[in-house]
Amino acid sequence: MVLGDGVGRRAVFVDRDGTINVEKDYLYRIEDFEFIPGAPEAIRLLNEAGFLVVVVTNQSGVARGYYTEEDVESLHRHIDAELAKTGARVDAWRYCPHHPAGRGSYSLPCRCRKPLPGMLLDAARRHTIDLAASVMIGDKLADVEAGIAAGCRTILVRSGYGAAEEARVSPGTTVCDDLLAAVLSLVGQRDEV
Repeated sequence: MVLGDGVGRRAVFVDRDGTINVEKDYLYRIEDFEFIPGAPEAIRLLNEAGFLVVVVTNQSGVARGYYTEEDVESLHRHIDAELAKTGARVDAWRYCPHHPAGRGSYSLPCRCRKPLPGMLLDAARRHTIDLAASVMIGDKLADVEAGIAAGCRTILVRSGYGAAEEARVSPGTTVCDDLLAAVLSLVGQRDEV
């Protein structure tokens, strides 16, 4: 995988909490999960447009002892099943269970916690993704910074924490109301991405 080599696949990296699902602090319980309206359709449109869909999510609740990695993976399986009902799919899930204030092995310094680009770089290696032809969509400045650090185009959504973060992002970052609006802007110009 070489940045911008034109050989790899185009991907859309998507943050989870506040972008795909309604922001709920330390979400891990299936019964608390709720899609942001339009999110399943947005993911299906990305699939149909030929983008690889990779969810990249910080899950510091693991490091803090609020829930386990199995809880995270169980929720992701649930989301996969719900998306399948609408003809949508996530091609890869990447999550960071670390946090500096975490417990045990989860408190170690890592390269994966956004705003660092480790999850995006790891996915690019595993799935032969051309980062320069890819996009990062999220609701936080940390999402935007991870995308920029990886060499991707960035989009901030106003859902989740996005409305409060909008004033902090660089002028080169596109801002859309939600994931569906962001994807519609991409699909309309997919040959230019």
